[in-house]
Amino acid sequence: MSHKGKIALVTGASRGIGRAIALALGHEGATVIGTATSSEGADKITCALQEAKIAGCGIVLNVKEKNSIDAAVTLMKQHYSMPSILVNNAAVTRDNLFLRMKDEEWDDVIQTNLKSIYSMTKICLRDMLKAQWGRIINVSSVVGSTGNPGQANYAAAKAGLIGLTKAVAQEVGSRNITVNAVSPGFIDTDMTRDLSEEHRNTLLQRIPMQRLGQATEVAAAVVFLASPGANYITGQTLHVNGGMFMP
Repeated sequence: MSHKGKIALVTGASRGIGRAIALALGHEGATVIGTATSSEGADKITCALQEAKIAGCGIVLNVKEKNSIDAAVTLMKQHYSMPSILVNNAAVTRDNLFLRMKDEEWDDVIQTNLKSIYSMTKICLRDMLKAQWGRIINVSSVVGSTGNPGQANYAAAKAGLIGLTKAVAQEVGSRNITVNAVSPGFIDTDMTRDLSEEHRNTLLQRIPMQRLGQATEVAAAVVFLASPGANYITGQTLHVNGGMFMP
């Protein structure tokens, strides 16, 4: 129970990788606050935590909106405390070929996948600095390192996230706060299950391990980076992609 007594905030925790991260941190003893953009999603998180006998709850949070962030912070302070572990996982896709991409498709992805990291980290970092301890883990993507046709917006946001991770890590390392990124490859989630068999087989040919990853495998990387075993690791990107990309 290496995270016992810690408050962990996981954005985008209603399904997939975010849900797996929330449960994994909870199983290690953390009190988990998971976020979703709807009341239905927040209730789903609360139920999942209760079923797993994990302390915490789901809350509604739109990471693009300041008023929503402020309301979530107020709620956390009232019922728990500010998190000492922050996992920035919330993300969206708005895929399109670059020349066909609409401004709103670009802006929505950059706001949700990159600017939100700035907003959430800035708010949580103040209390981490006071406590002289904190763990920030940003969830990137293999396409932030490799690019991907039809995902210029998503790739740009995820690459920017890695740069932000390195910069903030250098600023706060002396305060016993680590900032790292986890970069998943293609993971078996709702999104990849919707792929055609042909597309799925094409993907598998690019992965040396010849399979998609599991959300729990990404979650294990996050749990490690938040643990005492990773005390001297900061500014790094941990790639969880079955060998698809080897930096």
